[in-house]
Amino acid sequence: MYSRIVVAVDDSHASNRALDEAINIAKTTSATLRIVHVLDDVSVSLTANPYAGYYTGELIENLRQGGTEILQKAHARAKAAGVQAETVLFDDLGLSVQERIVSTAQEWSADLIVMGTHGRRGMQRAMLGSSAEGVLRSTSVPVLLVRTP
Repeated sequence: MYSRIVVAVDDSHASNRALDEAINIAKTTSATLRIVHVLDDVSVSLTANPYAGYYTGELIENLRQGGTEILQKAHARAKAAGVQAETVLFDDLGLSVQERIVSTAQEWSADLIVMGTHGRRGMQRAMLGSSAEGVLRSTSVPVLLVRTP
């Protein structure tokens, strides 16, 4: 049924649950995972502390290193489960998280996108937006959203 599954990870509880679900589906269908982590302008600005005393270049390099570690852990989990996986770090800050996930799924001919969702409501959702909702609204690829309990 599925042969190519894109799964977005950010090391949150929701994305870890989504990764577990993607691994289970991949095991069942002998699919390959493309595990992605995206740095975008929003993630950089939310992480930036104007009083921290470091340069933007340092901050971005720290976020890249963190993203690489997140992907390494996710790849190790897939490998331990016997699932074929590749990882991609998008760190050029050119597209939003949802745009990057949708374009990756299209370019890679994915059959499914799996993402965690935090289920934010009200002001939190208005301020932070929802990458999951953005993906859901803008792709023709089936999307599985995994919520935190």
